[in-house]
Amino acid sequence: MALVLWLAGCATVPGPGPQVVRVGGSDTMGILLLRWAEEFMRLNPGVVVETSGGGSGRGIDGLISGDLDVAAASRPMLPEEVRRLHDRHGVLGVGFRCARDAVSVYLNPLNPVRELSLRELRDVYAGRVRSWREIAGGDDVPVELLGRPPVSGTHRLFRDLVLESDSFSPALVALPTTSAICDRVAGARGAVGYGGIAWGRGLVHLRVDGVAPTPEAVRSGAYPLARYLYLLTPRPPSGIVRRFVDWCLGPAGQAIVEEVGYVPLWRGEPGGR
Repeated sequence: MALVLWLAGCATVPGPGPQVVRVGGSDTMGILLLRWAEEFMRLNPGVVVETSGGGSGRGIDGLISGDLDVAAASRPMLPEEVRRLHDRHGVLGVGFRCARDAVSVYLNPLNPVRELSLRELRDVYAGRVRSWREIAGGDDVPVELLGRPPVSGTHRLFRDLVLESDSFSPALVALPTTSAICDRVAGARGAVGYGGIAWGRGLVHLRVDGVAPTPEAVRSGAYPLARYLYLLTPRPPSGIVRRFVDWCLGPAGQAIVEEVGYVPLWRGEPGGR
């Protein structure tokens, strides 16, 4: 069985040895990166794909510092990140769309609520809704707010699309991984969290503005929290890094996107910017 290294940004050791691709960042994409790495190494003996997590922001930091060859991100690079990359390396970076995703809102199956409007979701996460009985069909159970830390691209997207000019409630508990959010929602009737569509098996994925986070709704843009996932490189990739990125965007890599639970790109859909 292929060995996948889950590291915090290990530098490539010079000299004879395997070809190494260092890729990391988005927690949302963690399970996808692991499957990509495992399969690419199986198909390419003598290649090691090192994967790491920590969030989209940390992945982009690793790209800028030179600790990563590829950053996995659930958002494009921010202008200040592009400036930092240019200041350090004289390049602007290249982004490849590699999958489609939806930010799902997770509830415990014992919670009878199955739908929220964007306005209701904003009120929940701003702290204006304290009990689920304030939502149509909800029980008299306190709302337990769960989210991701600011380094997470999912945190930023949720803040921008849901909270808008509001702020997250001080009662929100920021958990380091999507897996931790799902575990807490599974064990607490009043908990609500958010994360990628591929996570939260066995949990309720709420309809938002009447639309469920299905592959069809993600592709059409009908689901209001749909997004792309990205692979980022400092410059157009070459060598083994290019082979890895091209493979992820090709039929075999996109089959794994679907297997994991994300939405593959349409055939012929542009993957770069």
